Amino acid sequence: MLTKRLIACFDIVGGRVTKAVRFQDNIDVAPAEELAGAMYDAHIDELIFYDITASSEKRSIDIETVKRVAGRVFVPFTVGGGIKDLDDMYQTLKAGAEKISIDSMAVRNPQIISEGARAFGSQCIVLSTQVKRMGNMPSGFEVFIDGARLATGLDAIEWIKRGQDLGAGEICLNSIDNDGTLSGYDMRLMKLTQAAVSIPLIASGGAGKPEHLAELFTATDTQAAIISSMLYSPRLPRNYTVNELKEYLIRHGINMRPCKAPHADKL
Repeated sequence: MLTKRLIACFDIVGGRVTKAVRFQDNIDVAPAEELAGAMYDAHIDELIFYDITASSEKRSIDIETVKRVAGRVFVPFTVGGGIKDLDDMYQTLKAGAEKISIDSMAVRNPQIISEGARAFGSQCIVLSTQVKRMGNMPSGFEVFIDGARLATGLDAIEWIKRGQDLGAGEICLNSIDNDGTLSGYDMRLMKLTQAAVSIPLIASGGAGKPEHLAELFTATDTQAAIISSMLYSPRLPRNYTVNELKEYLIRHGINMRPCKAPHADKL
């Protein structure tokens, strides 16, 4: 049985982590490298970093913040935002990322998926997709880009199938409707997606309590879950520790990597 993964996702603005609801009204949380260090010490399985205004501001990714975060974590680290070409990918990997997330630019230039997969391997390329429930789409979901600001007219399920065919090694599905609402993941979206592709899936948007994680991992084949709000959102009456969440999931029969032992680099 494959081990499920818990992922902290950082929405970065000006080198700081922010938290939003439905991709709007971002609240400042903490300096990115400080929170990254805290998440690593808490035994988070992975970290995803999005420079959320890079695409809409038509600038390159904040590479200095990538370097500072990479210096604090020694778990798989995915970076996205403002990645336009292979050189941007190379510079981001050189700065310490293990994987590249492409989103808006992949919609504008789908061949960047294939180019990245050929240059760095499919396992290095994560297709991140912002989706919203839209009744005019065949699947009921439409792809949005530029921080969920711009509708594309693309059906979300058809798009991720194309992304897999082009060489993406993993899919991250960001539910705009559920983002930051603490109401649970969009299970219909995840079930439709797992029926459409065979590569690993990451669910994002909506987790507010441990039961939401258990439902996701038992009702679907999703391999990883983003749990940002549960860990550090100032909107929650209380935050959870990574250990609390993993212990809950293990008690419910879900295969997780335990986190009681210290990291080797801390010994």
